[in-house]
Amino acid sequence: MSKVAIKEDIFWVGVKDPDRAVFDGLLPLPQGTTYNAYLVVGSEKTALFDTCEPEFLDELLANLEGVDKIDYIVSHHAEQDHSGSIPHLLEKYPEATLLCLKQNKAMLQSLMTIPEDRIQVVDDEGEVSLGNKTIRFMFCPWVHWPETAVTYIPEDKILFPCDFLGSHYSWDHIFAGDEPIVYKGAKEYYVQIMMLYSKMTAKHLDRIRKLDIEYICPSHGAVYDKPQIILDLYEKWMRGEPENMALIGYVSAHGSTKIMAEYLKEGLEKRGVNVELHDLVTVPLNELAGLLTDAATIVLGSSVIMAALHPVAVNTAFLLDRLKPKTKFAAVIGSYGWSPGPLKKAAELFPSWKVEVVGAVIAKGHPGAETLAELDALADTIAAKHREAGLLE
Repeated sequence: MSKVAIKEDIFWVGVKDPDRAVFDGLLPLPQGTTYNAYLVVGSEKTALFDTCEPEFLDELLANLEGVDKIDYIVSHHAEQDHSGSIPHLLEKYPEATLLCLKQNKAMLQSLMTIPEDRIQVVDDEGEVSLGNKTIRFMFCPWVHWPETAVTYIPEDKILFPCDFLGSHYSWDHIFAGDEPIVYKGAKEYYVQIMMLYSKMTAKHLDRIRKLDIEYICPSHGAVYDKPQIILDLYEKWMRGEPENMALIGYVSAHGSTKIMAEYLKEGLEKRGVNVELHDLVTVPLNELAGLLTDAATIVLGSSVIMAALHPVAVNTAFLLDRLKPKTKFAAVIGSYGWSPGPLKKAAELFPSWKVEVVGAVIAKGHPGAETLAELDALADTIAAKHREAGLLE
């Protein structure tokens, strides 16, 4: 795909990867992704913002066809999907200087070979002139690596936030507009990539919101031509309260845990709690992740397999513990054949996730009247907790 104009003398020159199915060997990408690079042509100098995975170098070079000189290559973040082709670009453009923060320099040099004399370190709030355009650097650590930079061109009111505010979405047209699919992808991306660090990085959002911005050009996904939409969404995702919703994720070997999950769903809904019910074996991880900014309660349901929790439930518990959603309450339900121990200890899978465990309902085999009564009591407890938190009238 050839370069695409964003504003006068500013172009997208990156690479689309619509067929990529998984990111980091873990995260499903139903809409694929992009590796965005941007060419900024000033009156005196030209800069390339980021590169791409080395396997896509030929496509990036094709989009740069006719560009005879690049004065600066800007690295926001050392990860290879943005910086992996920097050595090749420095070789092709021998007059080019790599611009980066000092925190990024060490990371880049640990991941790839870059001659010392080709690197120019820029300070936080430091500026580099292209003539009629200025590149302003801002140090924004932990979005999502410790060395990440964000850059801003005040003359064009364009923000380049690297991974921050991005989405895994391989677009048909470059601008996000108000397309729901873009923001769905951005929400899933936030949960999977950024949410773990949200308490540390919310201050970066405050810093960005003070700028006069017309376009946000992230390193993945579409360009935001209505920047207030994504900025407001990040405010909600980072600082907003969860909703009056319970997410029930379960895995059921022979149907008993499924019966319990469906019964609890019905009981919660009768009590005014909205419910998302999902079989963990079949729900795509990205869809499950997209619910984690909303749910005030998460209920993990599992069968006992080989005297342990089902591996799918264990994997889900691990992800919850690592992602640390804003969820306030959690509970465990499940059925066993002869060993209840794993279910009794299930809450121990959340050692660092700051959540109040409000109950566990454990059935031997098929759930009978006693188990259903316990599920009704759990529904009462969850509804009461939502009411106390001001989520349910």
